[in-house]
Amino acid sequence: MDEARCAGADSAPAVREPKVILFYRFTPLEDPAAIRLWQHTLCDALSLRGRILISRHGINVTLGGAMSDLKRYVRSTATYPGFHGLDVKWSEGTGRDFARLRVRVRDEVVSFGAPDELEVDRDGVVGGGVRLSARQVHELLEQRGDDVVFFDGRNAFEAAIGRFRGAIVPDTDTTRDFVRLLDSGAYDHLKSRPVVTYCTGGVRCEVLSALMNARGFEEVYQIDGGVLRYAQEFANDGLWEGSLFVFDERLAMRFGDDATVLGHCERCATPTSRYRNCAEAACRALILLCEDCAVRHSSRDCGPRHATAPRARWRSLSPS
Repeated sequence: MDEARCAGADSAPAVREPKVILFYRFTPLEDPAAIRLWQHTLCDALSLRGRILISRHGINVTLGGAMSDLKRYVRSTATYPGFHGLDVKWSEGTGRDFARLRVRVRDEVVSFGAPDELEVDRDGVVGGGVRLSARQVHELLEQRGDDVVFFDGRNAFEAAIGRFRGAIVPDTDTTRDFVRLLDSGAYDHLKSRPVVTYCTGGVRCEVLSALMNARGFEEVYQIDGGVLRYAQEFANDGLWEGSLFVFDERLAMRFGDDATVLGHCERCATPTSRYRNCAEAACRALILLCEDCAVRHSSRDCGPRHATAPRARWRSLSPS
Protein backbone atom coordinates (compact mmCIF):
# COMPACT_ATOMS: atom_id res chain seq x y z
CA MET A 1 0.00 0.00 0.00
CA ASP A 2 1.45 3.33 -1.08
CA GLU A 3 -0.24 5.39 1.58
CA ALA A 4 0.50 9.03 2.31
CA ARG A 5 1.74 9.57 5.83
CA CYS A 6 1.54 13.06 7.22
CA ALA A 7 3.39 14.05 10.35
CA GLY A 8 5.98 16.34 11.83
CA ALA A 9 9.65 15.51 11.37
CA ASP A 10 10.15 13.93 14.79
CA SER A 11 7.10 11.67 14.60
CA ALA A 12 8.70 9.47 11.90
CA PRO A 13 11.20 6.72 12.82
CA ALA A 14 14.87 7.57 12.20
CA VAL A 15 15.74 4.85 9.68
CA ARG A 16 17.44 4.75 6.31
CA GLU A 17 14.36 3.69 4.39
CA PRO A 18 13.50 6.03 1.48
CA LYS A 19 10.80 8.62 2.00
CA VAL A 20 9.38 11.64 0.20
CA ILE A 21 8.46 14.83 2.04
CA LEU A 22 6.23 17.67 0.93
CA PHE A 23 5.70 21.04 2.60
CA TYR A 24 5.36 24.73 1.90
CA ARG A 25 5.37 27.94 3.86
CA PHE A 26 4.01 31.30 2.75
CA THR A 27 5.94 34.02 4.56
CA PRO A 28 7.75 37.17 3.41
CA LEU A 29 11.34 36.41 2.41
CA GLU A 30 13.62 39.42 2.02
CA ASP A 31 16.49 37.59 0.31
CA PRO A 32 15.27 34.56 -1.71
CA ALA A 33 18.70 34.16 -3.33
CA ALA A 34 20.36 33.66 0.04
CA ILE A 35 17.69 31.15 1.04
CA ARG A 36 18.32 29.30 -2.23
CA LEU A 37 22.06 29.02 -1.55
CA TRP A 38 21.47 27.80 2.01
CA GLN A 39 18.86 25.22 0.92
CA HIS A 40 20.99 23.90 -1.93
CA THR A 41 24.04 23.50 0.30
CA LEU A 42 21.98 21.77 2.99
CA CYS A 43 20.32 19.32 0.59
CA ASP A 44 23.56 18.56 -1.21
CA ALA A 45 25.28 17.73 2.07
CA LEU A 46 22.46 15.33 2.96
CA SER A 47 22.28 13.72 -0.52
CA LEU A 48 18.66 14.79 -0.96
CA ARG A 49 17.04 15.18 -4.37
CA GLY A 50 13.89 16.88 -5.51
CA ARG A 51 12.54 20.35 -6.11
CA ILE A 52 12.60 23.51 -4.00
CA LEU A 53 10.98 26.69 -5.28
CA ILE A 54 11.59 29.97 -3.48
CA SER A 55 10.11 33.41 -4.00
CA ARG A 56 9.57 36.56 -1.99
CA HIS A 57 6.28 34.95 -0.93
CA GLY A 58 7.78 31.81 0.62
CA ILE A 59 9.01 28.30 -0.14
CA ASN A 60 7.60 25.10 -1.68
CA VAL A 61 9.51 21.84 -1.11
CA THR A 62 9.32 18.27 -2.41
CA LEU A 63 12.32 16.10 -1.54
CA GLY A 64 13.25 12.44 -1.49
CA GLY A 65 15.95 10.65 0.44
CA ALA A 66 16.69 8.56 3.49
CA MET A 67 14.40 9.11 6.45
CA SER A 68 17.23 10.11 8.77
CA ASP A 69 18.60 12.64 6.28
CA LEU A 70 15.18 14.14 5.67
CA LYS A 71 14.67 14.53 9.42
CA ARG A 72 17.96 16.42 9.65
CA TYR A 73 16.90 18.60 6.75
CA VAL A 74 13.55 19.48 8.34
CA ARG A 75 15.11 20.26 11.72
CA SER A 76 17.68 22.55 10.11
CA THR A 77 15.17 24.31 7.83
CA ALA A 78 12.81 24.91 10.75
CA THR A 79 15.50 26.95 12.53
CA TYR A 80 14.87 29.83 10.11
CA PRO A 81 12.47 32.24 11.88
CA GLY A 82 9.91 32.23 9.07
CA PHE A 83 9.87 28.43 8.88
CA HIS A 84 9.11 27.49 12.48
CA GLY A 85 6.50 24.76 12.96
CA LEU A 86 6.59 23.35 9.42
CA ASP A 87 3.69 21.07 8.48
CA VAL A 88 5.55 18.23 6.76
CA LYS A 89 3.73 15.47 4.89
CA TRP A 90 5.55 12.14 4.60
CA SER A 91 4.98 9.38 2.07
CA GLU A 92 6.71 6.17 1.05
CA GLY A 93 9.55 6.62 -1.42
CA THR A 94 11.50 4.34 -3.71
CA GLY A 95 14.98 5.84 -3.38
CA ARG A 96 14.75 6.84 -7.07
CA ASP A 97 11.94 9.37 -6.81
CA PHE A 98 13.94 12.31 -8.20
CA ALA A 99 16.73 12.33 -10.75
CA ARG A 100 18.40 15.45 -9.40
CA LEU A 101 18.20 18.37 -6.99
CA ARG A 102 16.73 21.62 -8.25
CA VAL A 103 16.61 24.72 -6.05
CA ARG A 104 15.30 27.78 -7.86
CA VAL A 105 14.17 31.32 -7.20
CA ARG A 106 11.02 32.36 -9.07
CA ASP A 107 8.45 35.12 -9.02
CA GLU A 108 5.92 32.66 -7.55
CA VAL A 109 6.22 29.41 -5.62
CA VAL A 110 3.17 28.28 -7.59
CA SER A 111 2.99 29.61 -11.15
CA PHE A 112 -0.47 31.19 -11.38
CA GLY A 113 0.95 34.13 -13.32
CA ALA A 114 -0.34 36.59 -10.74
CA PRO A 115 2.58 37.44 -8.42
CA ASP A 116 1.38 40.96 -7.80
CA GLU A 117 -2.05 39.74 -6.67
CA LEU A 118 -0.67 37.56 -3.92
CA GLU A 119 -0.21 39.13 -0.50
CA VAL A 120 1.47 37.29 2.36
CA ASP A 121 2.34 38.12 5.93
CA ARG A 122 3.88 36.19 8.81
CA ASP A 123 0.65 34.18 9.13
CA GLY A 124 0.59 33.11 5.47
CA VAL A 125 -1.59 34.08 2.50
CA VAL A 126 -3.79 37.09 3.13
CA GLY A 127 -7.41 36.62 2.04
CA GLY A 128 -7.26 32.87 1.42
CA GLY A 129 -10.05 30.35 1.88
CA VAL A 130 -11.20 28.96 5.21
CA ARG A 131 -9.18 25.87 6.13
CA LEU A 132 -11.08 22.65 6.68
CA SER A 133 -9.74 19.42 8.13
CA ALA A 134 -10.84 16.16 6.53
CA ARG A 135 -13.49 15.74 9.22
CA GLN A 136 -14.71 19.30 8.77
CA VAL A 137 -15.17 18.69 5.06
CA HIS A 138 -17.60 15.92 5.88
CA GLU A 139 -19.34 18.08 8.48
CA LEU A 140 -19.83 20.82 5.88
CA LEU A 141 -21.39 18.29 3.52
CA GLU A 142 -23.72 17.09 6.26
CA GLN A 143 -24.84 20.67 6.90
CA ARG A 144 -25.06 21.97 3.33
CA GLY A 145 -25.60 18.83 1.26
CA ASP A 146 -25.58 19.09 -2.52
CA ASP A 147 -25.00 22.84 -2.38
CA VAL A 148 -21.30 22.16 -1.65
CA VAL A 149 -19.00 22.15 -4.69
CA PHE A 150 -15.57 20.50 -4.84
CA PHE A 151 -13.27 22.51 -7.11
CA ASP A 152 -10.09 20.82 -8.37
CA GLY A 153 -7.09 23.14 -8.13
CA ARG A 154 -4.80 20.92 -10.19
CA ASN A 155 -4.13 20.52 -13.89
CA ALA A 156 -6.80 18.53 -15.72
CA PHE A 157 -4.47 15.63 -16.57
CA GLU A 158 -3.88 15.06 -12.85
CA ALA A 159 -7.63 14.72 -12.27
CA ALA A 160 -7.86 12.07 -15.00
CA ILE A 161 -6.66 9.43 -12.55
CA GLY A 162 -8.10 10.73 -9.28
CA ARG A 163 -10.46 13.37 -7.91
CA PHE A 164 -13.13 14.03 -5.34
CA ARG A 165 -16.50 12.54 -6.15
CA GLY A 166 -18.55 14.94 -8.27
CA ALA A 167 -15.81 17.58 -8.37
CA ILE A 168 -15.63 20.34 -10.94
CA VAL A 169 -12.41 19.87 -12.94
CA PRO A 170 -11.47 23.03 -14.85
CA ASP A 171 -10.06 22.49 -18.34
CA THR A 172 -6.53 23.56 -17.45
CA ASP A 173 -3.22 22.57 -19.00
CA THR A 174 -1.17 24.66 -16.57
CA THR A 175 -1.89 26.45 -13.31
CA ARG A 176 -1.79 29.77 -15.15
CA ASP A 177 -5.04 28.82 -16.89
CA PHE A 178 -7.00 29.26 -13.66
CA VAL A 179 -6.74 33.05 -13.69
CA ARG A 180 -7.95 33.17 -17.29
CA LEU A 181 -10.91 30.90 -16.54
CA LEU A 182 -11.89 32.77 -13.38
CA ASP A 183 -11.71 36.11 -15.18
CA SER A 184 -13.76 34.75 -18.09
CA GLY A 185 -16.78 34.29 -15.83
CA ALA A 186 -16.89 30.54 -16.52
CA TYR A 187 -17.54 29.82 -12.85
CA ASP A 188 -19.53 32.87 -11.82
CA HIS A 189 -22.52 30.61 -11.22
CA LEU A 190 -20.66 29.16 -8.23
CA LYS A 191 -20.05 32.48 -6.49
CA SER A 192 -22.93 32.12 -4.04
CA ARG A 193 -22.27 28.44 -3.21
CA PRO A 194 -19.80 26.91 -0.74
CA VAL A 195 -16.74 25.98 -2.81
CA VAL A 196 -14.16 23.54 -1.41
CA THR A 197 -10.86 23.81 -3.28
CA TYR A 198 -8.32 21.00 -3.16
CA CYS A 199 -4.93 20.06 -4.59
CA THR A 200 -2.13 17.59 -3.85
CA GLY A 201 -0.65 19.03 -0.66
CA GLY A 202 -2.49 22.31 -0.26
CA VAL A 203 -0.08 24.87 -1.72
CA ARG A 204 -1.97 25.61 -4.94
CA CYS A 205 -5.24 26.12 -3.06
CA GLU A 206 -3.62 28.68 -0.79
CA VAL A 207 -3.30 30.91 -3.85
CA LEU A 208 -6.35 29.73 -5.78
CA SER A 209 -8.73 30.33 -2.88
CA ALA A 210 -7.36 33.86 -2.45
CA LEU A 211 -7.83 34.55 -6.16
CA MET A 212 -11.42 33.29 -5.96
CA ASN A 213 -12.18 35.40 -2.91
CA ALA A 214 -10.78 38.47 -4.67
CA ARG A 215 -13.15 37.81 -7.59
CA GLY A 216 -16.29 37.76 -5.51
CA PHE A 217 -16.74 34.12 -4.54
CA GLU A 218 -18.64 34.36 -1.28
CA GLU A 219 -17.75 31.15 0.54
CA VAL A 220 -14.42 29.57 -0.35
CA TYR A 221 -12.73 26.78 1.58
CA GLN A 222 -9.50 24.84 1.18
CA ILE A 223 -8.73 21.34 2.43
CA ASP A 224 -5.93 21.79 4.93
CA GLY A 225 -3.00 19.70 3.74
CA GLY A 226 -4.70 18.82 0.47
CA VAL A 227 -5.48 15.31 -0.75
CA LEU A 228 -2.50 13.89 1.14
CA ARG A 229 -3.88 14.99 4.50
CA TYR A 230 -7.42 13.93 3.59
CA ALA A 231 -6.21 10.47 2.54
CA GLN A 232 -4.39 10.01 5.82
CA GLU A 233 -7.76 10.28 7.53
CA PHE A 234 -10.05 8.42 5.12
CA ALA A 235 -7.92 6.67 2.46
CA ASN A 236 -10.45 5.16 0.01
CA ASP A 237 -13.34 5.15 2.49
CA GLY A 238 -14.25 8.80 2.01
CA LEU A 239 -14.98 11.05 -0.93
CA TRP A 240 -11.68 10.68 -2.78
CA GLU A 241 -11.69 8.34 -5.78
CA GLY A 242 -8.76 6.97 -7.74
CA SER A 243 -5.01 7.62 -7.54
CA LEU A 244 -3.14 10.81 -6.74
CA PHE A 245 -0.79 12.16 -9.41
CA VAL A 246 2.57 13.23 -7.95
CA PHE A 247 5.42 15.11 -9.61
CA ASP A 248 8.21 12.59 -9.11
CA GLU A 249 9.30 9.24 -10.49
CA ARG A 250 6.34 7.47 -8.82
CA LEU A 251 3.89 9.55 -10.91
CA ALA A 252 0.91 8.20 -8.94
CA MET A 253 0.05 7.15 -5.40
CA ARG A 254 -2.70 4.79 -4.30
CA PHE A 255 -4.20 4.85 -0.83
CA GLY A 256 -4.76 1.11 -0.64
CA ASP A 257 -5.22 -1.82 -2.99
CA ASP A 258 -8.94 -1.08 -3.26
CA ALA A 259 -8.41 2.24 -5.03
CA THR A 260 -10.81 2.94 -7.90
CA VAL A 261 -9.21 3.13 -11.35
CA LEU A 262 -10.55 6.23 -13.15
CA GLY A 263 -8.07 6.64 -16.01
CA HIS A 264 -8.18 4.87 -19.37
CA CYS A 265 -5.45 3.78 -21.74
CA GLU A 266 -5.05 6.15 -24.69
CA ARG A 267 -4.58 3.21 -27.05
CA CYS A 268 -7.27 0.70 -26.08
CA ALA A 269 -9.38 2.38 -23.32
CA THR A 270 -8.48 -0.27 -20.73
CA PRO A 271 -8.77 1.18 -17.20
CA THR A 272 -5.34 2.29 -15.92
CA SER A 273 -3.78 4.87 -13.62
CA ARG A 274 -0.27 4.45 -15.03
CA TYR A 275 1.23 7.47 -16.77
CA ARG A 276 4.23 6.94 -19.03
CA ASN A 277 6.30 9.13 -21.30
CA CYS A 278 5.60 8.91 -25.02
CA ALA A 279 8.34 6.79 -26.61
CA GLU A 280 9.05 9.46 -29.23
CA ALA A 281 12.18 11.30 -28.03
CA ALA A 282 10.98 14.60 -29.50
CA CYS A 283 7.66 14.30 -27.68
CA ARG A 284 7.92 12.63 -24.26
CA ALA A 285 4.39 13.78 -23.34
CA LEU A 286 2.82 12.00 -20.39
CA ILE A 287 0.19 9.56 -21.60
CA LEU A 288 -1.94 6.92 -19.92
CA LEU A 289 -1.01 3.43 -21.15
CA CYS A 290 -2.03 0.00 -19.87
CA GLU A 291 0.66 -2.65 -19.41
CA ASP A 292 -0.07 -4.44 -22.69
CA CYS A 293 -0.01 -1.28 -24.79
CA ALA A 294 3.13 -0.06 -23.05
CA VAL A 295 4.94 -3.23 -24.14
CA ARG A 296 3.91 -2.62 -27.76
CA HIS A 297 4.42 1.14 -27.59
CA SER A 298 7.00 2.60 -30.00
CA SER A 299 7.87 5.97 -31.51
CA ARG A 300 5.57 5.14 -34.43
CA ASP A 301 2.61 5.37 -32.03
CA CYS A 302 3.10 9.05 -31.19
CA GLY A 303 -0.17 10.83 -31.92
CA PRO A 304 -0.32 14.18 -33.76
CA ARG A 305 -1.62 15.99 -30.68
CA HIS A 306 1.51 15.03 -28.72
CA ALA A 307 3.57 17.34 -30.92
CA THR A 308 1.76 20.31 -29.40
CA ALA A 309 1.26 18.85 -25.92
CA PRO A 310 1.42 21.63 -23.31
CA ARG A 311 4.37 21.62 -20.97
CA ALA A 312 2.18 20.49 -18.05
CA ARG A 313 1.64 17.16 -19.84
CA TRP A 314 5.39 16.58 -19.89
CA ARG A 315 7.10 14.68 -17.16
CA SER A 316 8.15 17.44 -14.84
CA LEU A 317 9.01 18.15 -11.22
CA SER A 318 6.95 21.31 -11.24
CA PRO A 319 3.14 21.46 -10.98
CA SER A 320 3.00 24.39 -13.37
